Amino acid sequence: MTRPRSIKQNNLNKATSTQPACSPQGAFELPGFSAQGDFMMGGIFPLHYRVELPGTDYTHQPLAALCQGFDPRAFRWAQTMRLAVEEINQSEQLLPNHTLGYKIFDSCATPVTALRAVLAVLNGQGEEQSPMCSGASPLIAMVGESGSSQSIVLSRTLQPFRIPMISYFSTCSCLSDRKEYPTFFRVVPNDDYQVKAIASLLQRFGWKWIGVIREDHDYGHFALQGLKREIQNTDVCLAYDEMIPKDYSRERVLQILEVMRHSTARVVIVFSGEGELYPFLKEFVKQNITGTQWVASEAWVTANVLAETYPFLDGTIGFAIRSGKVPGLRDYLQTVNPHRYPSNPLVQQLWEALYGCSPSLSPSSPLMPPCSGQETLLEQHSAYMNTSSPRVAYNVYKAVYAIAHSLHNLLHCQAGAGPFHNRSCAHSTNVHPWQLQQYLQDVSFNVSGENMNFDQKGDAIPSYDLINWQRGPNGGPRFVTVGLYDGSKDSGKELAIQQEKIMWARHQSKLVVSVCSVSCAPGSRKAVRRGEPLCCFDCVPCDSGKISNQTDSIDCKECPEDYWSNNDGTMCIPKVVEFLSHDAMGIALTVIAVVGACLTVSILAVFLHHRTTPIVRVNNSELSFFILLSLTLCFLCALMFIGEPTSWSCMLRHTAFSITFSLCISCILGKTLVVLAAFTAARPGNNIMKWLGPKQQRVIIFSCTLVQVLICAAWLMAAPPYPSRNIQDQRSKIILECSVGSQLAFWCVLGYIGLLACLCFILAFLARKLPGNFNEAKFITFSMLIFCAVWISFIPAYVSSPGKYTVAVEIFAILASSFGLLFCLFAPKCYIILLKPEKNTKPHLMGSPSSTLATDSECVLLSGFDPGFVADGDFVIGGIFPLHYNQEMPDVNYTYQPTAVRCNGFDPRAFRWAQTMRLAVEEINQSVQLLPNHMLGYKIFDSCAYPLTGQRAALAMLNGLGQAHTHMKNECFTNNVFPQISYFSSCACLGDRRKYPTFFRVIPNDDYQVKAMAQLLVRYDWRWVGVVRGDHEYGHFALQGLLRELKGTGVCVAYQEMIPLLYNQQRALEIIEVMRSSTARVVVVFSAEGEMTPFLKDYMAQNITGIQWVASEAWVTASLFTTSEYFPYLGGTIGFGIRQGQIPGLRDYLQTVNPRRYPSNPLVQQLWEALYGCSPSLSPSSPLMPPCSGQETLLEQHSAYMNTSSPRVAYNVYKAVYAIAHSLHNLLHCQAGAGPFHNRSCAHSTDIHPWQLQHYLQELAFYISGEEVNFDLKGDSIPYYDIINWQRGSGGNMEFINVGLFDGAKDSGKELVIQEEKIVWAGHQSKLVVSVCSASCAPGSRKAVRRGEPLCCFDCVPCDSGKISNQTDSIDCTECPEDYWSNADGTMCIPKVVEFLSHDAMGIALTVIAVVGACLTVSVLAVFLHHRTTPIVRVNNSELSFFILLSLTLCFLCALMFIGKPTSWSCMLRHTAFSITFSLCISCILGKTLVVLAAFTAARPGNNIMKWLGPKQQRVIIFSCTLVQVLICAAWLMAAPPYPYRNIQDQRSKIILECSVGSQLAFWCVLGYIGLLACLCFILAFLARKLPGNFNEAKFITFSMLIFCAVWISFIPAYVSSPGKYTVAVEIFAILASSFGLLFCLFAPKCYIILLKPEKNTKQHLMGIKK
Repeated sequence: MTRPRSIKQNNLNKATSTQPACSPQGAFELPGFSAQGDFMMGGIFPLHYRVELPGTDYTHQPLAALCQGFDPRAFRWAQTMRLAVEEINQSEQLLPNHTLGYKIFDSCATPVTALRAVLAVLNGQGEEQSPMCSGASPLIAMVGESGSSQSIVLSRTLQPFRIPMISYFSTCSCLSDRKEYPTFFRVVPNDDYQVKAIASLLQRFGWKWIGVIREDHDYGHFALQGLKREIQNTDVCLAYDEMIPKDYSRERVLQILEVMRHSTARVVIVFSGEGELYPFLKEFVKQNITGTQWVASEAWVTANVLAETYPFLDGTIGFAIRSGKVPGLRDYLQTVNPHRYPSNPLVQQLWEALYGCSPSLSPSSPLMPPCSGQETLLEQHSAYMNTSSPRVAYNVYKAVYAIAHSLHNLLHCQAGAGPFHNRSCAHSTNVHPWQLQQYLQDVSFNVSGENMNFDQKGDAIPSYDLINWQRGPNGGPRFVTVGLYDGSKDSGKELAIQQEKIMWARHQSKLVVSVCSVSCAPGSRKAVRRGEPLCCFDCVPCDSGKISNQTDSIDCKECPEDYWSNNDGTMCIPKVVEFLSHDAMGIALTVIAVVGACLTVSILAVFLHHRTTPIVRVNNSELSFFILLSLTLCFLCALMFIGEPTSWSCMLRHTAFSITFSLCISCILGKTLVVLAAFTAARPGNNIMKWLGPKQQRVIIFSCTLVQVLICAAWLMAAPPYPSRNIQDQRSKIILECSVGSQLAFWCVLGYIGLLACLCFILAFLARKLPGNFNEAKFITFSMLIFCAVWISFIPAYVSSPGKYTVAVEIFAILASSFGLLFCLFAPKCYIILLKPEKNTKPHLMGSPSSTLATDSECVLLSGFDPGFVADGDFVIGGIFPLHYNQEMPDVNYTYQPTAVRCNGFDPRAFRWAQTMRLAVEEINQSVQLLPNHMLGYKIFDSCAYPLTGQRAALAMLNGLGQAHTHMKNECFTNNVFPQISYFSSCACLGDRRKYPTFFRVIPNDDYQVKAMAQLLVRYDWRWVGVVRGDHEYGHFALQGLLRELKGTGVCVAYQEMIPLLYNQQRALEIIEVMRSSTARVVVVFSAEGEMTPFLKDYMAQNITGIQWVASEAWVTASLFTTSEYFPYLGGTIGFGIRQGQIPGLRDYLQTVNPRRYPSNPLVQQLWEALYGCSPSLSPSSPLMPPCSGQETLLEQHSAYMNTSSPRVAYNVYKAVYAIAHSLHNLLHCQAGAGPFHNRSCAHSTDIHPWQLQHYLQELAFYISGEEVNFDLKGDSIPYYDIINWQRGSGGNMEFINVGLFDGAKDSGKELVIQEEKIVWAGHQSKLVVSVCSASCAPGSRKAVRRGEPLCCFDCVPCDSGKISNQTDSIDCTECPEDYWSNADGTMCIPKVVEFLSHDAMGIALTVIAVVGACLTVSVLAVFLHHRTTPIVRVNNSELSFFILLSLTLCFLCALMFIGKPTSWSCMLRHTAFSITFSLCISCILGKTLVVLAAFTAARPGNNIMKWLGPKQQRVIIFSCTLVQVLICAAWLMAAPPYPYRNIQDQRSKIILECSVGSQLAFWCVLGYIGLLACLCFILAFLARKLPGNFNEAKFITFSMLIFCAVWISFIPAYVSSPGKYTVAVEIFAILASSFGLLFCLFAPKCYIILLKPEKNTKQHLMGIKK
């Protein structure tokens, strides 16, 4: 049941008749100083630096803020303004016949008090609360304020009145925005220059790790933002960023100090005024924190109070505004005293601050001792009397003179030449403030020798002095200028410093170091620590092959292919080019080769000289000459292998070597054939010699050599050898080598030489028994054995030797085999020719055999401002809505009176919100339960989505501005508390209860939105995002909050762009171009639909697609964008929408609004124009549009206005109105004596103050549409968001689909719930958009940050060998443990391949050979045992033969100890067993040789030597010789025995298990001793080679020792150069080869006779006695 509206109307009439509409709620103090004049100036100064706010529980009327902490410095600035005005008033040149007046107020350094001050100045409040504006002189300009936050408030308040203001100390760069602050000027440089100067200072002194302390206002905020921007691409990082609370809180300050104490940052930058800093530093002293280098902002760098009070600030450095001269200031200041101004409380407070006493004329401070008030102001009162280099005071002086000169120019304007309309001038009797603005913009004058003017932004010339705090001789503080910063100079040249004049913190002359991590020296790189700033890193040495030649390199650079890092890793040096050059090894081999060639030539000369002798002529001397010639070439061809490989040398070395050796072996083959033919020809009827004449021999040589020539020719044509730069085998070197080209051809060449050699050997072996004392066949056999032994040893050594050693092994084989051939073939002949010429006869040469072998103005509003909708009531609620989303600013050249801001772009969505407010009020007025007998009224204004227009709307609403222009009521502004409930303002900044004590909201705080967005970005791994925001606090704080939430998450911001508040298409196109060129595919937008609409139209015109939009709650449900034209560009948008609800009857109510019902309301007309594109006939204001009736039906498609299915913002408006109504209801139904106010009183229902309503709002709790509504202590509501996804609807339009939620009341990490299957992404895709700067680095690689780019932009560098990363996006690769190596992918450490000669293919092969050798030896032993009684066994002591066979068996078997994993015992056994068994074997052979030699000697008369070489003596010889080796081994095992060794140096990817010999000396002693025994055997056997008999064992011993020595000589270079297990294989090969050589040479001939020729196994045959 509804009640008649007249009841509530009667109550309204009653209320309005009993009290004025706007009564005063309190009074503002009188101005500090005032003087009347023709033109009045306002002056606002922070005469106190601290404010004590009243209690805000709203149970009693709030008191005014109490200003505390008198500031003598600011008082000096105020006196400077007075001095300047008095000077100008006395001047005959400046403003003659006119006087200036002033009113100076105290701002108490806070925006709220500053606002009260400016309103007091504007309204002309006198001593007796006179009516507004009566008798007040017109305010022409304002001088103030010092703080940027205060200046922002002043400028916005003065702007509707077009009053210019000049600030003397507000430096915030935000104030340079001419569109937002069009009447603002300043004589202090813009903060952009200060932060640029500070950034230059930090870089200059290498301070890379800094802390920032700032005050809680716009100055500190924008200064920090600017500093971050300046250091963004430098190597300077913020260690912490702390904010001093505006209302001092010791608990918060202690938290800041704790951060400072624990931080490693020694340099602290402070953006604060001295007021906030003073109590902070007081607490700093108590905490005893030392070692801090302070960098001061210009706001406190010349604060005497701080310098005098806190000596620990000595050494502080900072930029101060330029100093100047203010003539007479010192004398003027001394005229100010309590005696002269007895009733001025400020002067009394000055005396209390300076002298600590209370002037007797006004004893208001009974706690202070009295004083006369005439005390002399002295030097020590520097906080007030410091006039030696005035800076801020000088700025005040300049500001006053700037106003005076501008006013002078205005008053002296020439008629017809003025700057205003029709070239008119201002009227001198009616000067408007906006007219003065034009002259201020163009003013230019000199003061104290400095030219003064303003640029287009109202800024002055940027210039700073660099100030250092030092102590003077008297112990007082001194501000020493140590440099300057001139912003007008070229980039990089602005800062000039006299460093030698600086004194640092704690009176040190040494520069303070402040880094998070010490710089990485060249040779190392920075490895960023995960989750820490770029300045915090570890220094990692560059890997081999990489360098860094700069300090703090981000990454090590790979050296070019031909370069390698030096030991320090600081530079790439050319790789060691390794080839067999003429170094020590090369020279040695060259000498040996030349000696060999010379020796061969010498023999050739001998043979030529004796060419007619029998020994030369025998078997064709021509062949001997060919052999010597080819051997000379063989020696000389070795020289081709020494030196840098070239194309020609590579082809020549292999072909020359192969052809010369083929020629040599072919000649030897011919000679062998001749020898064999000669023997055969001696038989009757054999005429074979006719086929082996000289011509045939030449044909054989030519044919055999021709085959090799053809092979070489084919090789050179198909795939010739070529110089190769081998960088694989050893990465630190370039091995210049000759690649063989064709491996097949190379081995064919060697194989062919081997074939010829084998053929020679077989034929020579067949001819070994030819008669005569000089049988050449046995020497050929001997030479071929040596040749084959050398080249067989060459193969494993060649394959396993690295680098130049491969070539050295090949040369060694060439030289060894050449020397073998030379000595075996020609040494015996030269011996006869030169030493035994008597044997050089034909008869002597017909005798016996032998053989051999080898191996990164008036106080009025100047235009009307009417409400859009208005309704009277007992209680009136104001409503401000952004009914337009665009603004057209008037021309601000001030040559005519500026018009009001023009609002464009009607927003039906916001109009719906306004109608929701009207609906809610009407519902409440009709309610029986809520506010019975009372009615609510409303005034709804348009803010045009712009702060200045919003502020004008607020002023109009508060002052009851109707359609007629009324005077502003001062009483309505003075000390009022009006609670405000926002329905859509989510900025986190508004949660500050001290700053915004009357603010409430029914929308969640943006802190929750940015937290939700950060979680969304992390959830979908969007690590590279762009941010576009509106130019307002909402966008700014939302961005700041998002950056804070993203810290440490791995998400980076690719760009931050700002849509200008006053839309500028050129700027918008620049933003769009950034979006187009960026790789960021995800764009987060913090903006309202007002800014977004024109921006998106330009965006769509550029036809950019593929962007995944993430929308803030301000536009995520904007119906304006639901039309089909937006879908290709905005489809898939996801974002967080505020909670939806139900509003009964909203749809029907909206349909009642039409032009016929509201014919005179322009907003309703604009609604119709926006929805139908027509102009209602009732009010045809748009002639360009077709007419319409105004009664058209509102349909579904008008969703921008009619979308009521899921109201969100409209629901918030609904809740806000009901919150006010419920609070007012509770207030009106308060029980007497149980109220919340003083003495438990209630509010008077006929005299309700807004502050009383505040209390009830704070305690409010009610339900609406099933939802509980209440406010926390910050005025915030419960944080809850719906996740909205934009999808195509069935009609082609966009639909808002709810795909999840964010509940801020849940536990951390559980707030976000998403139904991912319901989401459609950008481009109508079901596949998630990928947005990364760099693709993730897979395991096996690491991130290398790109210099100057965010952490998300990096290169993926594969982990170096031996390092791994087993995670995606690893910052660094981890070194594998010593026993591990990286796998091929570098993703895990796997155990290193443990390499030793195991029972693999090679090990098994060697095992088989060793076992075969042992079995063969045992078989021979068995044969000998079986035939032990036969002469051939018994000859020369059969016991020795058994010893030799037994020791040879052990030699074969000891090779098995070298196969398998080395252990302590096996290492000791393998070397000792090998050495002892071989020593035993050679000792036995030595004994046998001695017996053979003794037997020959004993045959001579009178020789009884055999009695000394009986069996016992032989055993003693064997035992003694073996004992020596046993003793050597024993000493070796006791001193430094062999031990198993894990070799990880030679091949880092493997663990080579080997036996270290322990003592190198002992090892070579063992081998040397065996070699000594072998040489002794060889010499003795050589001496016994001519013994008579068919079986002379001495020649076989000689033969075996030659093979033994050849094998072990070849072993030495192969052993030294072979890597890993091949070293062991070479040693086993030498053991087996020498063992087989001994076995076959010593026992094969005997076994042949025993088994195949038993008839020769007689004593007579063995003695050469014919039957």
